Amino acid sequence: MKADVYYNLHKHCLSVRHKGLVVNHTDEIALENVKFVVSQAGRERVLREQRKNVHAVVRGEIRKMSFADCHAPGHVVKYDPYKYNSFVTEDETPVKGARKVAIFGKKIVAWGLEF
Repeated sequence: MKADVYYNLHKHCLSVRHKGLVVNHTDEIALENVKFVVSQAGRERVLREQRKNVHAVVRGEIRKMSFADCHAPGHVVKYDPYKYNSFVTEDETPVKGARKVAIFGKKIVAWGLEF
């Protein structure tokens, strides 16, 4: 199932959205064939109002998380609307997608990055 995943600031967990509807809340999830999506209009609204809204998601196909996902070396990916206009790696290189991603709360770990 293809889904959009984002950190829910009110529930302090991940929200999983499918076809526009939130279908699940979880603390961790794994995705394949991932795209990091940022609505620039939503980001501009955050900057203008100084108040966060849902405008950035990790989009991909949900898959089962394996033990190897938790321990294989990957790249940490982050997003901060006040600093960046896209998702970035720890060294602040913009990133568009990844082969697979594991998300644990606010931490995103990615393998097979697409720049």
